[in-house]
Amino acid sequence: MNTLHLLFNAITVVFIAATMFAAGLGATLPALRAVFANVLLLVLALVANLVAIPLLGWGVAALFGLPTAAYIALLLTASSPGGPFGAKLGMVQNGDVVAGAAMQVLLAAIGSITFGPTANLLLQAADVGGGVALDVPVLMLTVVVLQLVPFAVGLIVRHYAPATALAWQPATVKTSNVTFLIVLAGMLVGNWRDVVALIGSLSLLAGFVFSALAFALGTALATGPPARRTTMGGVAAVRNAGPALAAVGLAFDNAPSILGALAAVLLSGLAAAVPIAAVLSRRRARPPHEDR
Repeated sequence: MNTLHLLFNAITVVFIAATMFAAGLGATLPALRAVFANVLLLVLALVANLVAIPLLGWGVAALFGLPTAAYIALLLTASSPGGPFGAKLGMVQNGDVVAGAAMQVLLAAIGSITFGPTANLLLQAADVGGGVALDVPVLMLTVVVLQLVPFAVGLIVRHYAPATALAWQPATVKTSNVTFLIVLAGMLVGNWRDVVALIGSLSLLAGFVFSALAFALGTALATGPPARRTTMGGVAAVRNAGPALAAVGLAFDNAPSILGALAAVLLSGLAAAVPIAAVLSRRRARPPHEDR
C-alpha cells in the first residue's frame, strides 16, 4: 500500500507540473502582462476566491446539515483556493488558458498564506473545530516548486524558442491529460469505501452543489469575454487539496472520517466542474451555423 501511495503521489506531481508546463508553453509575456494589468479582474478574482467562496462553503455545509467530519472537510476545501485542476479545466473547456493558469498560480501562492486564518475563522464560527496551524513556508515552497517553476520554464521556452514550444506542447498536453485521468481514478479507487459510506449523508451532494455554485460565482465575478469568465469560474470551482490535507494531518491527526469526507467532497466537486467544462468545450468547438 505504501508503494501505491508513493506512486499516486508521484503521478500527481507529474500531473501538476505537466499541466503548468503546458500552460506556460502556450502563454506569451504580452498576454500574461495583460492579465495582471487587468486590475478589476484581479480584484474580483481575489474577492471571489478568498471571501465569497469560503462563505459559500459555510452556507452549503449549514444548508445540508452535514455531519461534523463532512462539515469540516467542506470548510477546509472552501478555504483553499488555487487548485491545479483549475488550470486543467481551462484547457478542457477551450477557455482562456493563459489567464486561468496565471490566476491559479497567483491564488495558490496567496492561498498558502490565507488558508490557515480563513479555515480557523470558519471552523470557529461554525463551532465544528479550530486550532488549524500550518507551516506556511512549506506550503509556499510547494506552490513554487510544483506550479510556479514549471509555468515559468514553459513561458521562457515559449519566449526564447517559440518553435520548440509549439513542438513540445502536444506531448505535454497529452501527458497532462493521461495523468489527470490516472489521478481521478486513483482518488476514486483509493477512497471508494469512504465515498460509499457518505452516500446517505448528503455530503456528496453538498460537494457537488458547492462546486457548481462556485463555478457560477467565479464566472459572475470576472470580466472580459465569455471564455475568460468561464475559465475564472473553473479556477474558482476547483480548490487546492494540498493545504486542506495538511490541515487534516496537523490539526485533526489524520482522522479517517475527515480524510474520507475530504476525498468525497473533492471528487463530487470534480463531478460537477468537469462536465460543465466539457459542455463549454463542445459549444466552443461547434461551427457557428449550428447555433443558429
